[in-house]
Amino acid sequence: MKQIDPNSIEAINYMKKVPKELFYKGNLDLLKRRSVSIVGTRRPSAYTKDFTFKLAKALSKRGVVIVSGAAMGVDALAHLGAGESNTIAVMPNGLDIKYPAVNRNLISQIEEQGLVLSFFKVGFRATKWSFVARNELVVALGELLIVTEAYLKSGSLRSVEYALSMGKKIYVLPHRLNESLATNELLKSGKAEVIYDIEDFANRFGILNESLDKFTTYLESSPPLDDAIIKYGDKIYEAELEGLISIENGFIKLL
Repeated sequence: MKQIDPNSIEAINYMKKVPKELFYKGNLDLLKRRSVSIVGTRRPSAYTKDFTFKLAKALSKRGVVIVSGAAMGVDALAHLGAGESNTIAVMPNGLDIKYPAVNRNLISQIEEQGLVLSFFKVGFRATKWSFVARNELVVALGELLIVTEAYLKSGSLRSVEYALSMGKKIYVLPHRLNESLATNELLKSGKAEVIYDIEDFANRFGILNESLDKFTTYLESSPPLDDAIIKYGDKIYEAELEGLISIENGFIKLL
């Protein structure tokens, strides 16, 4: 764990009160790239799980860093969709503590490949107010805020309040009536815009290289190694050396 000056991070100036200390593990270069914050319920529906992951992945493919809070549910899915090397996790506790325990492995992988941040010293355990501080930093670091599912009186609404005070745009997924009541209310009140098409939304951050996208899509199908070599030749082994894939039992696995 290392310490940096919070004032050195331009996005933190969005916060009402800049903290005196900021601790980190991982790659600070992620702070220099475009980023989007994704938050939501700890108990997402199957629909939300699917599209949170797809949304984070689509943005990540355009080089966008995904920021979230490492909590269960939407947060974890956002980190996983982005890939551990392309995400920032903001913690409500000291960085010696992996919280929640169910996400211990995910947090460790982000520490090694991505970036984990915290205002809190070693040994500090999460409290109600530290979750609030965590949420404010998550919002501050993102160019905009996406709430993929939330309910009235949920913690995600505090993140929405921060986004509004910071002048950041808010986006939500479309939900049916009586589902995700908070995001539907945000749409009703005109405080948020809806994401109808993930690829169209992600393309605001840059268009994918079509040939690269076809290659990635092919790898996602876990093809047999022999077939992949016939189709792409040495490009397969280059992808393995770059850590993009692993080869297991004669099949390709996209990492």
